[in-house]
This record gives sequence, C-alpha cells and structure tokens, in this order.
Amino acid sequence: MANESRPCPCDIGDRFDYGGRGQEVQVEHIKAYVCKPPASTDKAVIVIHDIFGWQLPNTRYIADMLTTNGYIAICPDFFVGQEAWKPSNDWGIFDDWLKTRNASKIDKEVDVVLNYLKDQCGAKKIGVIGFCWGGAAVQHLMLKNPHLKTGVSLYGVIRYFDDRSNLLHPTFFIFGEKDDIIPLEQVTLLEQKLKQTCEVDYEVKIYPGQTHGFVHRKREDINPQDKPYIEEGRKDMINWLNKYL
Repeated sequence: MANESRPCPCDIGDRFDYGGRGQEVQVEHIKAYVCKPPASTDKAVIVIHDIFGWQLPNTRYIADMLTTNGYIAICPDFFVGQEAWKPSNDWGIFDDWLKTRNASKIDKEVDVVLNYLKDQCGAKKIGVIGFCWGGAAVQHLMLKNPHLKTGVSLYGVIRYFDDRSNLLHPTFFIFGEKDDIIPLEQVTLLEQKLKQTCEVDYEVKIYPGQTHGFVHRKREDINPQDKPYIEEGRKDMINWLNKYL
C-alpha cells in the first residue's frame, strides 16, 4: 500500500510502471532526463530527485507532468554517477552513504544545467522543484542562487538548513502531517523563522494524514483517503510555478 504503517526513511511507496516520454541526454559531466512540450516555451523547471536517484520512474512521471503543463522539465543526476539508494540497502549505513551526497553541494551542477536550459532550450524563466533530499536542495538554492525565479520544496529535510530562512525567491513548502522524517515541530519552527526574516513570498502547507513522499507515489495503489491530497499537492505545485514563472 502507498501509506505503510511503518514507512522507512524517504520511502518511495510503490514505483510507477512508467517509462517516461522524454529522453536522456548528456549535459557536460551530468546525465539528465529532459522532456519538452510540443509548443515552444521559454519556461523551464529543474526537477531534483530524492535519494532514489534521477532514474526513479516516480520522479520522471512528475517531470512529464510539468511538461504537459507547458514547461521544459529536466531531471539531472545530481549524484553525478554515484549510486542511488536502493530500498533493499542496509539502513544502518544510510548516514555514511548520505555524507557523500550533500544537498548543499550541487551548485556546480546547477550552473551547468542552467546554461544548458538557456543556451540549448531557449529558457529565460527557470524554477526548481525537489523531493526529500531534493527538497532540501531546493531550499539551499532558494537561499543562494540568483538565477532561479522560484522553487517548490516537497518534504525537504528541514534540519539541513534550519539556521537559514532569508529566501531570495518565492518558495512553496509542502509537508505531510504524518511524515516520520520531518516532525511538525520542525515545520512550525521553519514558519516562525520565515515570518521573522523572509522578505519574499512563501507558503508552508501541511497536508492532512500524509506520510513522506506522498506527492510522487504510484497513483494506482493510493489509499482512497489519500488521493485528494496527492492530487491537491500536485495541483498546488503547478499553480505556484504558474504564478511565478
């Protein structure tokens, strides 16, 4: 089931049986999945994967969803060839594994991707979304990168950047009420700090009853009570991007 009683950290729920409508490309030293809409556009979204990597069908499904809404979507391999986490791995080594994959050490790759989107795809307005590990990366980029217009952080692990909240760009934060990885106290603290220091538009939204990873879970196996919130999260994400891109 999609809502397990005891989900493991960053649990993917169930994988989509999904191949994707885009293509894999090489962008300098990075592999990436790219999907483009039929009509020409100057708007693009960088999709930052979770610990399960850039090839996870669930994440590519979201990239394609962005394209059906008129955006160029690109999901680069921000692990740059390092192996993604597997659900079958020993969770006892997770912390050591994570140390070699720092969500705040992606600036070089982001610059490469930005240049590609501008030079090869004609993008002028670029936003970013990310899930879990990628959600934390979005928060880092919203604090630092001047070239992005907006961001959506989906259940981004707050503790990586809990000392900083002076965002440069409008940012939307999506959290699940029942997320075992991100306690609601952390979400409350984030809101308090944003109120004190943030000078751009932001929104923090908690979705009732939802666990970690709910927005990009496999639709076919959604618990009936979860489906409206999953659809709402996806719609909210698109609406935020539409507003600022």
